[in-house]
Amino acid sequence: MKRVVSPKRIKEYSARYPTARPSLMHWLEIVCRAEWTNPSELKGSFPDVDPVTVASGRTVYVFNIERNRHRLIAAIHFNTQTVYVLRIMSHQQYDRNRWKVEL
Repeated sequence: MKRVVSPKRIKEYSARYPTARPSLMHWLEIVCRAEWTNPSELKGSFPDVDPVTVASGRTVYVFNIERNRHRLIAAIHFNTQTVYVLRIMSHQQYDRNRWKVEL
C-alpha cells in the first residue's frame, strides 16, 4: 500500500505491549509492500482477516495479532492504496464489541 495512516499507533501500542511488537511490525511490513486492489487479494496475504460492517455502515478489516491475543482494526481504501489503522486492542477489549458502535 502506498500509505499507512498512522504507524504511530502501532509503535505506541507495541511500547505498551512488547510481546505484540514482532507481530505488529510483520503486519506493517506486509502492508507497506502490498498492492491489493480488492479484498480477495488482501485474503491472499492475510487468510484469517475478517471484514466487519460497523455502525456507520462501512466495512473495516480485523486482523489477528500475536496469535489472536490482539486485534488490529483497519479501514482499507483499495482505490487509493491507503490503510487507516483505526484501533489496536487486546482480544478482551475486542470481545466487548464497543468498537463496532464507535466506528
